[in-house]
Amino acid sequence: MKIVDVRTHLLSVPFTDPPKTGFLTLEKIDLLIVEVEMDNGVIGVGHLHPLAGGMRTLEMCIHEMLKPALIGEDASDPAAIWQTLWMKTFIQGRMGLTVMAQSAIDIALWDALGKERDQPLWALWGGRGDALAIYGSGCFRGLGHDGMIEKAERYVREGYKAIKMQVAHCFTEDEDVANVRDMREALGNEIEIMVDVNQGWTVDQAISCGRRLDAFNLTWLEEPVLADNIDGYHAIADALKTPIVGGENHFLSYDLDAFYKSGKVPILQPDIMRGGYTGLLKVANDAHSAGLKIAPHVFPEMSTHVAAAIPNASWLESMGWYDHLWTQPLTITNGMISPPDRPGHGMEFRPELFVDHPYQG
Repeated sequence: MKIVDVRTHLLSVPFTDPPKTGFLTLEKIDLLIVEVEMDNGVIGVGHLHPLAGGMRTLEMCIHEMLKPALIGEDASDPAAIWQTLWMKTFIQGRMGLTVMAQSAIDIALWDALGKERDQPLWALWGGRGDALAIYGSGCFRGLGHDGMIEKAERYVREGYKAIKMQVAHCFTEDEDVANVRDMREALGNEIEIMVDVNQGWTVDQAISCGRRLDAFNLTWLEEPVLADNIDGYHAIADALKTPIVGGENHFLSYDLDAFYKSGKVPILQPDIMRGGYTGLLKVANDAHSAGLKIAPHVFPEMSTHVAAAIPNASWLESMGWYDHLWTQPLTITNGMISPPDRPGHGMEFRPELFVDHPYQG
């Protein structure tokens, strides 16, 4: 199965419900879609949704730096191709744009291999197609106090057993505490509550506010400080009863090594757009060896395959952002989601998107 072509498409698809994060304005889902074609006619598809721009730069990276190393290569071992691309971009990369571009290629290569072998990826990796726990995310701070609670209550009515709300950026410490307190009162003690800071505090703020939030029996406090402040993560974890989690803004396993060694961040949240399937599987394996669990960041349509094939899966995350993009969106019932049983990753973009929603960047 040799690679004969690599094609890219840039799209801008409106959100059905634009997220009100409080610090990013997002009206459209900017997509970079990659098709990798094989000499046997199989086409693997990967994609990126980088959130904060760089679309044409990522596309150029694929065509200038990655595609020349792919044409003619045997695609039967995506992990080996990952290593080849890693070495070819090592000087310019190791994080950032090159790894994100490589991730889209990697997703497409695994998709192609699953299609060629007529297996969903979770089966290709020796997993099981059982339903997986998923929480309702996107109770955004920009919705305000009442809006966050209203969205959480809607998730609970739909059968979710856990939700995630946001703090910081738009709120004072007293407002954050009141918002979390009122969310707990509204949902009761049976629903799990995660709280996302989106890197919005200093260490001192995280410890001060976090100690007050400890009273509300939270499942976790997420990304309390900037991702590269590892010492800060550890200090906060030492000071609080609530578990501290993070990882969505880290790149690959080596970037998480300090968390493996300390064991103070019990759940890591790697992003498939920052490592592809190969990178995500490596993080999961290394985290398992360190006694840590994995709760992948967003993109459940892709990440269900990994969660179904590893022993240390925690939660999956549902934003509800992408359902309108797929010909066969996945369904969530009573807070559970099952990986697709179609070959490859099993997800196909609606063909009309390519005509109706050209990139507007």
